[in-house]
Amino acid sequence: MVPEFFSSAAGNAPASIPVWLDLTAVMVGSLTGVLVAKERDLDLVGYLALSVLGGLGGGLVRDTIMQVGDVYMLRSTLAIPAAVLTGIIGFLFSGSLHRFPRLLAWTDIISVGLFVVAGTDKALVYGLTPWACTLMGTITGVGGGMMRDIALGDTPRIFLRSNLYALCALGGSFAYWIMASVAHVNQPWATILGVLVVVGLRMWSLRFNVLSPAGVDLSPTVGKVAREVYTRAAARGQEDAEVYVRRYARAKFSREEDDKR
Repeated sequence: MVPEFFSSAAGNAPASIPVWLDLTAVMVGSLTGVLVAKERDLDLVGYLALSVLGGLGGGLVRDTIMQVGDVYMLRSTLAIPAAVLTGIIGFLFSGSLHRFPRLLAWTDIISVGLFVVAGTDKALVYGLTPWACTLMGTITGVGGGMMRDIALGDTPRIFLRSNLYALCALGGSFAYWIMASVAHVNQPWATILGVLVVVGLRMWSLRFNVLSPAGVDLSPTVGKVAREVYTRAAARGQEDAEVYVRRYARAKFSREEDDKR
């Protein structure tokens, strides 16, 4: 049955997203860790570590920062087993991953979208501010990948110039907050639209090669403008001083003439 688009309980705090969606996000995120482990030709421990980091790392960072409620990966009876099982299956059947060359790119951004929704929703449930909700959603979306990259000794992907990776998470998180908290869109639709915003922004940036800004240095421009302003101000001040001196000299001369008379 297709759910209604708008919630009938407008204004109420959103309910936590369903367990199956949480687990889906975990497994898809774990799959990204498995694919990276395959690329690096890691052993079983590497597969398991990257699977756990990819599937649970973002939520762990979010819960540590929020310090409200519980830690999802410790409370859930299925989250850790799901991440570990994904890692084991990926290790045992790693050869089949070659059949899908673009699987990493798709699973990566889809997992980001799912985690963004989960993180934003949890912050909404606990009544955090809009900015905190957006930040928690973004951190949940990119935190697992960041921890994975750090574990491999790489610069986290979100810190490198790329086709709108972290910015996609930020946009999806804010979009979900708008739909769930302001527009009162029903949660299933808000979830779908939130994920689509993340995926859509990422695909758009890849299609038109839109890159996040990097290497920006406004110091020369600002310095040049500041010097010009200072030079003009100094010249104007000099002119004003000369005018004042001339006026003072004329006034003094006039007083002296009056005294002589």
